[in-house]
Amino acid sequence: MSFSIREMAQKAKVASRQLAKLSAQRKNAVLASIADNLVSMSDRILAANQQDLANGREAGLSEAMLDRLALSEQSLAGIAGAVRQIASQDDPVGSIRDIRRQPSGIDVGKMRIPLGVIAMIYESRPNVTIDAAALCFKAGNAVVLRGGKEALHSNLALAECIHLALQAHGLDPHAVVVIPDPDRAIMNELMTLNQYIDLIIPRGGEGLIRFVSENSRIPVIQHFKGVCHLYVDKAADEVKALGLLTNGKTQRTGVCNALETLLVHKEIAPTFLPMAAAMFDERKVRVHACAQSLGYFHNAEPATEADWDAEYLALEIAVRVVDDYQQAVEHLEQYSSGHTEVIATQDYSTAQQFIRDINSAVVMANASSRFSDGGELGLGAEIGISTSKLHAYGPMGVESLTTEKFVVLGDGHIRQ
Repeated sequence: MSFSIREMAQKAKVASRQLAKLSAQRKNAVLASIADNLVSMSDRILAANQQDLANGREAGLSEAMLDRLALSEQSLAGIAGAVRQIASQDDPVGSIRDIRRQPSGIDVGKMRIPLGVIAMIYESRPNVTIDAAALCFKAGNAVVLRGGKEALHSNLALAECIHLALQAHGLDPHAVVVIPDPDRAIMNELMTLNQYIDLIIPRGGEGLIRFVSENSRIPVIQHFKGVCHLYVDKAADEVKALGLLTNGKTQRTGVCNALETLLVHKEIAPTFLPMAAAMFDERKVRVHACAQSLGYFHNAEPATEADWDAEYLALEIAVRVVDDYQQAVEHLEQYSSGHTEVIATQDYSTAQQFIRDINSAVVMANASSRFSDGGELGLGAEIGISTSKLHAYGPMGVESLTTEKFVVLGDGHIRQ
């Protein structure tokens, strides 16, 4: 029997009406069951993941893609922990704020409500299957999940954890639809179903996100790429700054919160760049350096204009010496992808100025870019990191998957 995405989207729409009315306690019980299933079914999930990894190596997937694809006992425990953290959070659905009496005598406030049905189109990362399902469920939304073919077996094994939990609690299993066929035609049809689906969130390479943005009839939350910067100010603590650089660039390279560009104030460059160069040599980081910084590195390549826009997702970085703080800001204004920017400085006023001047989704002072993650920022997990400002910006947790309706309270009031 062939898979019908239209039929599944219709059923998800019906299921979303049930979810919107669930109590916080019942939702949390389902989430706890999903977390338990991830642990108890780990052998089955990891076997499916090994099959995907083997297929990926045979297909010539990059190391960055394989890193995103891989699951382990430890990562499954972490995913289960994230689901439990989501369950422990306050439920935003039904909360009312800012009730104010108007001159007419009516009271007006705003209530948080689910969005309805959310579609996720994503590549490689099987953890997104659980993160997206848990976050959407907590926010009272149904979700349609279309993962990439490279993670198909992993995603289907994870979907079983979810569906068993839904069935155990007497809920419609179509609250979470995992598309079992990676055929691109299904994805193309999915993007036309605006009568059933309220929002699409693509997560993956820039090509996928542009394709979805340009072809969808449904509103899209965009996350094009993470060109994250570290600016080392003249007032930086060089040891701390080196730690931020090492962690941000080399801890894990194939992720969107890894550093891609290093900006260094010219006054601190003579002492800081040799430290950075030694670390890059040790960690085998390929360097694209501007004319002023080229001489500090062994085997560095002259940076081109394309390097300032590059998301390497590898042991590779662009380096530029800037004349002053203002030139660093101008560089960010021209080349930032709107994801995450970091300043290293011990000057409080400069740090505060940076936070005011830079309007990327996440702006940090003296903290690693690797903290730009929903779990690390207290959201439990994230469904994605929005680099478009409507309707959410930055890592998207439960509240970002809701909207608000106006609530008006009167006592027979009529408009004069």
